[in-house]
Amino acid sequence: MNPVALVWLQFLLCAGLIGFAGVRLSRYGDAIATRTGLSRNWVGLILLATVTSLPELVTGLSAVTVTHAPDIAVGDVLGSCVFNLMILALIDVLYRKGSLYKEVGPGHLVSAGFGVILLAGAGLAVVLGAQGMMPALGHISLTSMLLLGIYLVAMRTVYVIEQRHPARADEAEPTSMTLKVALMGYGMASIVIVGAGIWLPIIGVELARLMGWTHSFVGTLFIAFATSVPELATTWGAVRIGALDMAVGNLLGSNLFDVLILALDDVAYVTGPIYTKVSQVHAASAFSACVMSAIVIVSLASRPTRRVAGVATWSSLALLALYLLNAAIQFLHV
Repeated sequence: MNPVALVWLQFLLCAGLIGFAGVRLSRYGDAIATRTGLSRNWVGLILLATVTSLPELVTGLSAVTVTHAPDIAVGDVLGSCVFNLMILALIDVLYRKGSLYKEVGPGHLVSAGFGVILLAGAGLAVVLGAQGMMPALGHISLTSMLLLGIYLVAMRTVYVIEQRHPARADEAEPTSMTLKVALMGYGMASIVIVGAGIWLPIIGVELARLMGWTHSFVGTLFIAFATSVPELATTWGAVRIGALDMAVGNLLGSNLFDVLILALDDVAYVTGPIYTKVSQVHAASAFSACVMSAIVIVSLASRPTRRVAGVATWSSLALLALYLLNAAIQFLHV
């Protein structure tokens, strides 16, 4: 078989495995929420977001330790953040029972706000790293330590807020799945995602070589798409069963966890602070995701209901436009 065709086949197979496991996660996550009494926002933010972000985690660690391709690791993380917010816009377009931003609870404002802070910090780190102005402790940048601290504060803050506002009982359909079955299925789906995530950066490096593309371009668009398939599949699965808060919590929580992954990649990359070794074009992804998160905050606060030309709210159209703008910037940098 032609080498180019073979590597694309491997890429599609890997994305398919991740997608299949991601679909199952929404069912298991909803059952865990039902059986434990946890809010679906919390389940989406922690359980689903953590597991659906495992491909980014495993892919990033593999990229910096095995294939020595930091641009793929950083491009995957920040590209996934942009892609996740684009998924939110797509869900708003496809959900025809009302405005997505009106139907979900206000608790997502906090996670979206912390997303702005973390993404702005990541973008600033890339800019400072490119200018040789990145303070570090050994091979780990101080920015990564700061991002880790902010993430922990974000999780604590969201947890406290969730305790004050119990989940709505009618948010999703009841399930007959036992907690034991849900936990076992959750674990098995996680294993599939981890295995595919280890394989993915190897495919990405070979794809960049055969196509003559930069690692940053492949990481930001193609690897980010593949590792975001779980978010796409899981979010749509949650929407189908009526768990809108779990769907939105999954996307916003994945972005928080993805930035944490960036800090972990920096720790694993022993050559030096990872921000000093990557292309400055990644800052465009970070700031695009930052602005997109700000748009989500405005939408959750104002709760728009009117659809432009009957298609989507203004905020969702703005999210789609920013995603395409960032993709164009990455393409021009090839």
